[in-house]
Amino acid sequence: MFRRSIYKTPAQLRAMVEPGLITAAALDAVRPMVKAGVTTLEIDTVANRAILARGAESNFQLVRGYHHTTCISVNEQVVHGIPGERVLRPGDIVSVDCGAQFQGWNGDSAITVVVPDPERPELVARREELSRVTEGSMWAGIAAMASASSIDEIGAAIQDYIEAQGPSEVPGEPYGILREYVGHGIGRKMHEAPSVFNYRTPDRGEEVKPGLVLAIEPMVTAGGEATFIEEDDWTVTTVDGTDGSHWEHSVALHDGGIWVLTAPDGGRAGLAPFGVEPREIGK
Repeated sequence: MFRRSIYKTPAQLRAMVEPGLITAAALDAVRPMVKAGVTTLEIDTVANRAILARGAESNFQLVRGYHHTTCISVNEQVVHGIPGERVLRPGDIVSVDCGAQFQGWNGDSAITVVVPDPERPELVARREELSRVTEGSMWAGIAAMASASSIDEIGAAIQDYIEAQGPSEVPGEPYGILREYVGHGIGRKMHEAPSVFNYRTPDRGEEVKPGLVLAIEPMVTAGGEATFIEEDDWTVTTVDGTDGSHWEHSVALHDGGIWVLTAPDGGRAGLAPFGVEPREIGK
C-alpha cells in the first residue's frame, strides 16, 4: 500500500509559512477578547473573521461534525471545548485552539490565557503558573526537535521540563500530562502522521530530519491525568476537576534549521532560553 511521505520538500515547507502566519494572526486577534463578560462564541467569531480576512478558511470547520473555527476550553476543560454561550468570568483559565487552511496547506496552534481577577490573586497566580509550565514544556519540545534524531526525544524533553517544575496546586501531586491526546504531523491535512507524544515512550518513533513538520502540543493538568468526554461528545475534562492548559505550535525542520510556522518571529523569543536560534525557511 502506498504511504505518503511524512517529509515535505523545500517548496512544500515554503507553502506552509502563510497558513502558519494566518493561524497566528487569528490567535493574536482573539487574545484581547479573553476577558470577563465575553462569550466563547464571540471569541470564535473573531477568529473566523481574522482567517477569512486573509483569504484562508478554518480547518477546524473541515473536521466532520465540527462547526466552529476554534476549540475553547475553560478551567477543568483541557481541550476540544465547543464555543457557545458560556460567559467568561474573572479568574478563568482559557485555552484557545485554532487552525487555518490556505491554498491546501494547514496551520495549527493554541494558547492559554488567564482572565484577570484582582479579588483572587492567588487563584490567578496558580493558573498562570500552570499556563507557564505548559508553554515552557512546549518550547522545550520544540528546542529538542532542533537537534533530535528521533521523535521520542521531543516527548522526553516535554516530560522532563514539566517534572522539573515541582508539584502542582494539588499538595504532593506533580502536574499531569494527558496520555490519550498527543501532537501530530501537519501538512496537506491538519492531522497527519506521525504522533508526537508529550511524554517518554519506549518507541523511538520516526527519524527527525529536514522536511518534518510537527504540531507540538502539550496538554497539562494541575492534578490527575484522567479525563472524560462531556455529553457534547467533544469537550475533554479532568475527572478530578483540576485545571487544564494547552499550548501548541506548528514547527518545520528544514536544511537551514528549525522554524516555528505559527509564531510571527519564527520562535526566536520562545527558543532563546534554550539556546536555539531559529532559521527562516529559504526562498
